[in-house]
Amino acid sequence: MQLKQTRRILELAVAVGLAIGPSRAKAEAIDETRFAPLTPSAAAAEKLQHRNKPKSKAFADRFFPTYPSVCDVKKATAREVAPCLRGAVMYQLFTRMFTPEGTFKAAERKLPELKELGVDIIYMTPHQLADDDLDQRHWSARQKACGFGNPKNPYRQKDFYAVDPEYGSSQDLKDFVAAAHRLGMKVMFDLVYFHCGPKAVFLGEHPDFIVRNADGTPRLGEWAFPEMDVSRREVRDYLYANMEGFVKDYDVDGFRCDVADMLPVDFWEEGYLRCKALKPDIFMMCEGLKGDDQLQAFDLSYGFYTQWTMVEFLKGAQPASMLRTAWEAQQRDYPKNFHWMRCFENHDFANVVPGDDRKEKRYGARINEAMIATCFLLDGVPMLYNGQEIADSSPHSIYSNRDHGGWHVDWTKADEPQAVERRAVVRQLAALRHAHPGLFDAPVEWLETPCPDDVYAFRRPLADGSSFVMAANISTNCHVFTVPAGHSALVAEAAATIDPANGRLVLPARSWIVAAAQAGRAELALGLRDAACWGRR
Repeated sequence: MQLKQTRRILELAVAVGLAIGPSRAKAEAIDETRFAPLTPSAAAAEKLQHRNKPKSKAFADRFFPTYPSVCDVKKATAREVAPCLRGAVMYQLFTRMFTPEGTFKAAERKLPELKELGVDIIYMTPHQLADDDLDQRHWSARQKACGFGNPKNPYRQKDFYAVDPEYGSSQDLKDFVAAAHRLGMKVMFDLVYFHCGPKAVFLGEHPDFIVRNADGTPRLGEWAFPEMDVSRREVRDYLYANMEGFVKDYDVDGFRCDVADMLPVDFWEEGYLRCKALKPDIFMMCEGLKGDDQLQAFDLSYGFYTQWTMVEFLKGAQPASMLRTAWEAQQRDYPKNFHWMRCFENHDFANVVPGDDRKEKRYGARINEAMIATCFLLDGVPMLYNGQEIADSSPHSIYSNRDHGGWHVDWTKADEPQAVERRAVVRQLAALRHAHPGLFDAPVEWLETPCPDDVYAFRRPLADGSSFVMAANISTNCHVFTVPAGHSALVAEAAATIDPANGRLVLPARSWIVAAAQAGRAELALGLRDAACWGRR
């Protein structure tokens, strides 16, 4: 589930035109361009601000907190995060879509592959017993539109405490967590407490656990499900016991909290403190956009501003400079040391109806890979989704399973060249995060380019003296730039190159590169005149 404004972006994401394939540009088609040798000045800053003005003002207007904060975001500071998040790579595993079987046991057999890929944290979509009510008055609009006729929506739950037999038994789930732990990975469960299913097991004994209208009927939330009444102490205690049980009985390491801002932040704060008393390094991720979220309750929030922007890049609907606009809006709207989960694909954004294409198929693997690399090089924690590591383009739906549609990741293509290449890139990017955990919260320095509609670039200087530059060309144009000599490519799209000797950077259409500054002369140059070639502000 997503917040209202997230769903509006999703609707835009599926309303697209022609696909853009991964064709490679010929060398003779490249246009020579150079970075302007500018120095920091008010005039240059004003010029850059003008360049960063969006083509669509309406899109930039979406960058705002979903709910107002109690705190003064200009003065507040987010709490310290769990140490395990620094240098971590997250993977969203949607159990019913991850394998043809859609079970914990089938997913467990693939855990070594995730470990080898470089995954540190597995975020599992809900395992709780889904409501099987057939009355479509209590189905979400997307559930009706998908056409599968499956009443069981993982985000509409009948019993918060029971494991849905679709995936296996409670012991199977415990075995999955234990297997992940043996491999050195952590596991995060999904909590859906804003609403419940119309046939929730507690309603007979506790009809007051949900919000009711004046006539006594359940108040239905945005997705047509009854809303939980967390204003009642007994409801809170019921849900806190559920959280604590996951820690004690399953040894889970953290929680992703669905549409968290639709519940009071103090609800989550108490839940976090209760679980932290059981497991001091527990971590929490918020699907929400509220400045108060990370003062006490959460370690991470969804980086929606950049996520929405990257989806627009796939469509060719926004200039490259919009990524900087989105990132700076997050700095403006949230407290100091606020941290983000970075992705552009997840179970909501990948959700399609029969006949629609996934992003990998619609826009091509090349531009999708550029967005993955961007998530890994920005601050926060990067997250992969269900099969992205093999450039999976098979259709996904929240409502499909082995009995309804039979959709799942197409692992039969895992050895095809495109999948092999994607896995290699992801491994390299994960290794970079592991070797340099400072990428989690080191500065992001945006670099000026002479083609802000086509190319974005930023530098990540680390406290250990390392310095990395990410540059991506999201356009169908090709560009060659001159940058400070002494940079070498660490990982890049196959056609993107940089010459350490003369600083010639080639970025063909839809390509990207991550470069590192070499020691010695190159570092000195970056600190002096040649630094202006990137035009940092």
